[in-house]
Amino acid sequence: MNSERKRPRTLLGELVRQRGRTAEKFSEDAEVFAREHGIDATLSPRHLHRLMSGGRDDGRSLGPVRAGTRKLLETMFSVPVEQLLRPVPPAQAERFDSSDDALSLRARIAAGRTVDAQTIDLLRRKLDITRVIDRRLGASALLGELRGQVEQMEQALGNALNPVVRSSLAEVLVDASTLAGWQSLDQGMVGEAWDHYNRARAAAREADSRELEAYACAGQAVVLLDVGDSKAAIELTDHARALAKGQTSGLLRSWLTAGYGEACAANGDQRECLNAFDDAERSMASRPESPETPYLVFGPTHLERWRGNALARLGEPEAIPVLSDVLDQLDPTFTRAATALRVDLVQVFTATGEMAAAAEQAQHARLLAAQIGSIRQRRRLDALVI
Repeated sequence: MNSERKRPRTLLGELVRQRGRTAEKFSEDAEVFAREHGIDATLSPRHLHRLMSGGRDDGRSLGPVRAGTRKLLETMFSVPVEQLLRPVPPAQAERFDSSDDALSLRARIAAGRTVDAQTIDLLRRKLDITRVIDRRLGASALLGELRGQVEQMEQALGNALNPVVRSSLAEVLVDASTLAGWQSLDQGMVGEAWDHYNRARAAAREADSRELEAYACAGQAVVLLDVGDSKAAIELTDHARALAKGQTSGLLRSWLTAGYGEACAANGDQRECLNAFDDAERSMASRPESPETPYLVFGPTHLERWRGNALARLGEPEAIPVLSDVLDQLDPTFTRAATALRVDLVQVFTATGEMAAAAEQAQHARLLAAQIGSIRQRRRLDALVI
């Protein structure tokens, strides 16, 4: 029997077979993936055959996996290499139909069983790194990779059987999908952003977390603001606050209330907007770092930046000192936030007729928007005609 027709003896072999790839084709895929992700590794078909079968042709064991190969496989599958090379038990395989479809399903279920707390922790840490790079360098270089992460998590969630694993994995999927939604929005892809937030809301329900669902709803409301439907944004942010009522941290409650205030500002509801930001400030914990909301980077400075944005939307001169103070306090690694803040200043300076100041801020904002590849902020600038 041809070696390609034999049942692989490791999880890696099952996953390669599940993708419908021969060792030669998967080797080509892996080399392309390594180049795109800056991984110094190659994977020849011969070496892949060994990894798929769990041993050398002469029967000897594989030995240690090279560091580059380890990184490549773990990045592609988001599974530790030790699990990828673990033999897959026959599990009474003779009872099952031997069709390709049945084999594919058995491989998916086998892959789902390998997802454990360690795997989820790896996914979470990878996502945390993506978030930090995103706020420093922008979404243009990261969105493609993040889409792949989201797809991997969604597939893993669909194949996981353990309820605890499913819930934990769904929580990470909410985080990844909302970040992908925000990145898509920054790249001007409002339809894709909407779909990512819908995925996040579904994952939050899988995790049985009203807090995470509220977080995803409030993020999705920004998409509504960008397409000009402020009334729907008010309804969605109000729904988000109702979801989280009485069972969320002060930090998330503050963030949700500020999102509602932003929607009110976009709709011209000045009094409701200002009341919302006052409520958000009261809800803000004295120590905003919260282990309950690791997905939320938020604090007093970010709240003031958001208030300044709302005041700028309303054309209020008060936005100028608020935004200027935040600009002095903002962590310099928050490049995208600084870009948005300067565009806000352009907006309010234009509204107050201070065109020289508006032009100066527009120059800074255009440079930063180009630096991080933000199509959204460039469009905002173009709309202000500065």
